[in-house]
Formats: sequence, structure tokens, C-alpha cells
Amino acid sequence: MTTAEKRVVISRDADELAASVAARFLDRVGKWTASGRTVHVGLTGGGISGEILDRIGASPERELIDWSQVHFWWVDERFVARSDDERNEVQARRAFLDRISVPAENIHAVAASDGGTDIEAAADAYARELARFSAADSAWPVFDICFLGVGPDAHIASLFPDRPEIRITDRATAAVRDSPKPPADRVTVTRPVINSAKRVWMVLTGPDKSSALGLALAGASYHSVPAAGAKGTRRTILFTDEATAAQVPPELIDDQY
Repeated sequence: MTTAEKRVVISRDADELAASVAARFLDRVGKWTASGRTVHVGLTGGGISGEILDRIGASPERELIDWSQVHFWWVDERFVARSDDERNEVQARRAFLDRISVPAENIHAVAASDGGTDIEAAADAYARELARFSAADSAWPVFDICFLGVGPDAHIASLFPDRPEIRITDRATAAVRDSPKPPADRVTVTRPVINSAKRVWMVLTGPDKSSALGLALAGASYHSVPAAGAKGTRRTILFTDEATAAQVPPELIDDQY
């Protein structure tokens, strides 16, 4: 198989999945930073993603990592007030970032709605921030790990089915208004940013996600099934649980990763 081919890693349930993904994350980031590498991580929001971050933040292994070598980004953000619980940043700080010794300048948050800017300006500002850390052959940093949740409609980040944002290829970010999922206003990175990541880790659990999982693996059009278009350059892994993955073909299951 090619390294970017989608593979499925199945845990018994959501609790085991969160523990497993957290352990993998700490292991890989620990090894990369120990070798002197600067690491870029794309974070997302949502229930299972929050559980994973909480496991990372609670693990004693976090104390063994030099977090000054790690930069954290968000693949999307809800354009609400800075302290609003709906913000992915708020979730990540409570669960994880406030529990590690990471420099403030390594946390790259999207502007909030009470920060004196509108949503379009917030998206443009985030694109400029991404550009400050651009890779040699890219206008943005290459994420070593890009976390993505997957909605029942197969949306990723704030790229929703059959919306114009999923088709954007000429810029790094987009403002999303009238989102089909509240809150209505969001900022998202675009598909080229996601697909330049070395490793895309999609996490999804629950019976309402089974259809999205199947469509993502079936190679459906990414315009209508955004999760189908998410691919890392080295690895593309869908972490899920037994109930959600009941219909996954055995040949797509990876029990070695």
C-alpha cells in the first residue's frame, strides 16, 4: 500500500480509542522532539477530540516532552467570544495546553469575535500567521499530525458538504458564514492545508458516524463527502470503535499501526 492510503484502526470503544490515540501522540511527539525536530500539530474540536486531549494532558508522559519545540494550530475555530466554551481553543486549553509547559508564542489561536475584528479579517490574519511558519515548498507549515473530527455528514474542520469552502484551493483559510452546524460563524483552514500534513488522524465514534466512515473509505467525491478528500502525505488513519466500524472491509483494517 502507499503510505497515504486510508487505513482504519479500531478500538473496542470510545474510551479505549481516546487512550490509544493519546498514547500514540505522546510517543511520536516525544521521539520527534528528542531528535531536535520542530513539530507542528493541527488541533480540532468535538467530543472525542476533547477526550483525547484530556488524556494527553493527564498523562505523566507529557512531562518528558520538550514542548518548546511544538507549535499548535487549529484546523477550524468557532468565531465566538474568546472565553466562550464553544471555542475549540477553550476546550484545548482546559484539557491539555494549560497543563503543559508550552510557550505562549507556540499556540496559534484564531482571533475571537470580541477581539475587534470581523470574521473575514480573522481568516485573513490566520492565513498570515500560517505563512509566517511556511515550509520550503508550501505557503503554510506542514503539520506533522493533523487531527480531524468527522461529523455524521462527513464534514471535517469547518468544511461542510456541497459548500463553497470545500472547493477552495488558492488560499489557506476561509471564513464560514451560516454554517449548517451551530455556531453559524467559523474560520477554517482549507483542504490544501489539511492535505499537506504528513499524517492525517481522523477520529470518529458512534453509530451516527458509520455512514460517514463508509463514504470516506469508498472514495466518494470530497465535494459531497469532505472526509473522503482528507489525506496525509505519509499516513491517513481513521481511528474508530467497533460499533462504528462494523461494516468496514477487513482489508482496510490496520492492526499494526
